[in-house]
Amino acid sequence: MATYLLAFGISVGVYVLVYYNWIRGRRCTSDTSLKGKTVIVTGANVGIGKMTALDMAKRGARVILACRVKETAEAAVYDIRRISGNNEVLFMKLDLASLESVRAFCKNFLSSEPRLDILINNAGIEGKGKTKDGFNLMIGVNHLGHFLLTNLLLDRLKQSSPSRIVVLASEAYKYGKIDFKNLNPPAESWKETLQSYCDSKLANVLFARELANKLLGTDVTCYSVHPGVVLTNLGRNLPHWLKVLLFPVAWLFLRTPTDGAQTSIYCAVQEEIEMYSGRYFNNCRVQKVLPHARDDARAKKLWEVSEELTGLAN
Repeated sequence: MATYLLAFGISVGVYVLVYYNWIRGRRCTSDTSLKGKTVIVTGANVGIGKMTALDMAKRGARVILACRVKETAEAAVYDIRRISGNNEVLFMKLDLASLESVRAFCKNFLSSEPRLDILINNAGIEGKGKTKDGFNLMIGVNHLGHFLLTNLLLDRLKQSSPSRIVVLASEAYKYGKIDFKNLNPPAESWKETLQSYCDSKLANVLFARELANKLLGTDVTCYSVHPGVVLTNLGRNLPHWLKVLLFPVAWLFLRTPTDGAQTSIYCAVQEEIEMYSGRYFNNCRVQKVLPHARDDARAKKLWEVSEELTGLAN
């Protein structure tokens, strides 16, 4: 028995050592106050988005939870208000899988909110299907929806400057590719779905890069971030048997949503990172991306194509 207890104790000790040194990641230590500031967080009803919104609320910001599902969003509003003690936490409906919904959200926000200091494009999806406009679901939600949202809110961000835009990307960008002849590929098999997810994350990195170029000379800066491998509902569309199989491993070795939110929070509030606008952050540190994710010509082309697909070029 003593041998088993000793082995158990050593295993727990090793796990704690591994988790806090390699899995958990760095934390944002900035104490920046956001009183008088307004923040939008997309997909803030659960996971990383909810924890990011909670942090913004604790700093005194007026926080808009831009979400698709009213019931879970209103529950998140209640939780965040209760925990933070900040009643300026609101829900506004936004379905990133519908360009019409994106436009309606922006019209509603711009008519009711006089300022916007921080936009956190957090929402993301991995799964099969098409958006309401016929786009591949992941390209449509993860990239095009946020592309349109950001562009429609840019003037308000400039009016409220200095302001920031944070784009949630992923290390999956490394395996992404942008094929301008087939920017809207099918995603029916799991292999196609995974590739489309990687493509959308590469698009996020390139979008932030080109956006920074277009914002030169303004006091608006932007950053793409990798949250780490986090235990969220991103994989909600996986087969049930696979979720059951993976859950024990995920629970032990993936970051919590609070830990996963740290780099988004860092890029939203950390002082003196303006010089890194357009760059990619991982573990609360700027990180050099692979060559295909810092191709300015490709980033510019993606911007132009995205303008056409979202109707901004008209």
